[in-house]
Amino acid sequence: MSMTITEKILARHAGRDRVVPGENVWIDVDTLMTHDVCGPGTIGIFKREFGADAKVWNKDGLVIIPDHYIFTADPHARRNLDILRSFAAEQDLPHFYDFGTPRYKGVCHVALAHEGFDFPGQVLFGTDSHTCTAGAFGMFATGIGNTDAAFILGTGKLWVKVPQTLRFVFDGEIPDYVMAKDLILQIIGDIGVDGATYCAMEFAGSGIEALGMEERMTICNMAIEAGAKSGIIAPDAKTFAFLEGRAKRAFEPVYSDPDAKVARQIVYKSSDLEPVVAKPHSPDNKAKVSEVAGTKLDRSYIGSCTGGKTEDFVAAARILDGRKVAIPTFIVPATTDVAADLRTVRHNGKSLFDIFVAAGCDIGEASCAACLGGPADTFGRTHGAEQVISTTNRNFPGRMGSKQSAVYLASPLTAAASAVTGVITDPREFLK
Repeated sequence: MSMTITEKILARHAGRDRVVPGENVWIDVDTLMTHDVCGPGTIGIFKREFGADAKVWNKDGLVIIPDHYIFTADPHARRNLDILRSFAAEQDLPHFYDFGTPRYKGVCHVALAHEGFDFPGQVLFGTDSHTCTAGAFGMFATGIGNTDAAFILGTGKLWVKVPQTLRFVFDGEIPDYVMAKDLILQIIGDIGVDGATYCAMEFAGSGIEALGMEERMTICNMAIEAGAKSGIIAPDAKTFAFLEGRAKRAFEPVYSDPDAKVARQIVYKSSDLEPVVAKPHSPDNKAKVSEVAGTKLDRSYIGSCTGGKTEDFVAAARILDGRKVAIPTFIVPATTDVAADLRTVRHNGKSLFDIFVAAGCDIGEASCAACLGGPADTFGRTHGAEQVISTTNRNFPGRMGSKQSAVYLASPLTAAASAVTGVITDPREFLK
C-alpha cells in the first residue's frame, strides 16, 4: 500500500509495515526538546508520575534549550532556569544549552537544526507548537503539552493518531521579491487558521525545491498556524549538504510514494505570487502588501524562529543597505550562530551587522525576545497602542507585549522596506 512521507515515518517508528490516517499507534521517539517555559512543568509531572529518583528514558535523546524568557531580571523566569539546571545536573544530560554559558544557543527551533538534531526520517517532539519547523528536514516534528512530554521522558514512546496529508505544490520559479513567509501566509490566508487541523502539511514542487534550508524552515514553522499537526518537505541534496558534519546520528531518508493518497492537493503558480501580510489579529487575515500599502507603523521587528535566521537577514540587508530606517527597527538573531553570521556574512562588501547599524537599527541578543511578549524588560517588547510590522509567526492581541498593539506579519523584505518608509511598503519599490 502506498503511503505519504509522514505515514512512512510513523509506520517505521511504530514497528509496522503500514499505517493509515486516523489510526492510533504507539511510536518510538527519537528526540524530545523542551525549554525554559515548559521544561519545569514537564519535569514536575515526570517526577510526580515516575518517581523523584526516576531517570529519563534516553539522556542522549533529550535536548533542553532555554530561549524564551532569559534576558530579563524577572524572578519567576530566573527560577525556571534554576529548575532546568538542577534537572540537567541530576540526570547528567549532555544536551543542555544553558543560558549564560558558552553552550548557550538561542531559539530552540533554529538551534536544533544548527546543532544537528533535525534529520530525515526521524521523530521529534517538543514542548513548543513551532517544533513543526524541523519538518523542513524530512522528519515528523510536532509540538506537545507537558503531560505528553513527561510521558516521553519516562518511556520514550507516545500514542499518536496518524494525520491525513494536505499537499501544497508551488510550480515554477518563485520571484525574488517573494519569500517563504509570503508562501505560508498565502496558504494560511487561503485555508484559514483551522484549514489543516490535525493534518500533515506537505510542501512540494519546483518552487519549494529551489528554497534554501532556512526558507524551508520558515514555511514549515507556520504550519501550526493553519492548525496542522506537522509540516514536512522531502529531503534532497540541499538537506544533505546542510547536515554534513552536523547530524548527530545516522539517518535514512523517507519519501512519499508517487501514488500516495492525500486528502487534498492545492497547486500554486509561483510566478503569480506577491508579497503579502497577515493583518491584525490573526495569521489568516491575509492581504496583499499592495492592498495595505501606506498603513502607518510605529516599529519594525525582524527576528524569531520564523524570521531571525541568516537568510532572513541577508534579505533585509538587500533593502537596508545604504538607507536609514524611519521608525524604531529591531534586529534579533535567532541563535548565537546567526549572531556570528551578522558579523561575517557580507553584502556589497559590508557585514550585515554594519549595514544594520548604519541604517539605525537596534540589534538584540539571540533569543525569542519580543515574539512571545515576555516580562516588561524584554527587548523589543511593544508598549501601548503601537502598529508593528513583524517577521514573527503570530499576531494575536498581546502576543508581542501590549494588548493594544496591532501586529502585521510579513516577510523580512517587506518588514525592511516598511522600516525605511515608516508605512507598510511593497519591497518591489526597492528591488527594481
